[in-house]
Amino acid sequence: MTKKDLIDNVYSNSCFQRKEAEEIVESVLDIMKETLIPGEEVKIAGFGKFIVHQKRDRKGRNPQTGEPLTITARKILTFKPSAMLKQNINVD
Repeated sequence: MTKKDLIDNVYSNSCFQRKEAEEIVESVLDIMKETLIPGEEVKIAGFGKFIVHQKRDRKGRNPQTGEPLTITARKILTFKPSAMLKQNINVD
C-alpha cells in the first residue's frame, strides 16, 4: 500500500473531500515524523509501536578487501506489531 492508496481509502471511507483526505494523511505522517525524530516512540493501540533505537559504534570489515573498519553510531527505526495485529494477520 502506498501513500496514495492510503489517501484513496480515507477518501472512500469517509465524508471528506479528496483534498481533505490528503491533508489528514499528510498531517498524521508529519506528526509521526516529528515525534520519531527526537527519539520518542509512536504507539498506536491495536496496530503497533514505532521505536527509535540508538546503535553504538561497532567493528566491521570491508567484505571485498577484508580490511577492518568502524561502523559509525546511528539511529534505527523498528516496528513492533501489537498482539491484536499479529492475531489478525495469522487468521486462516
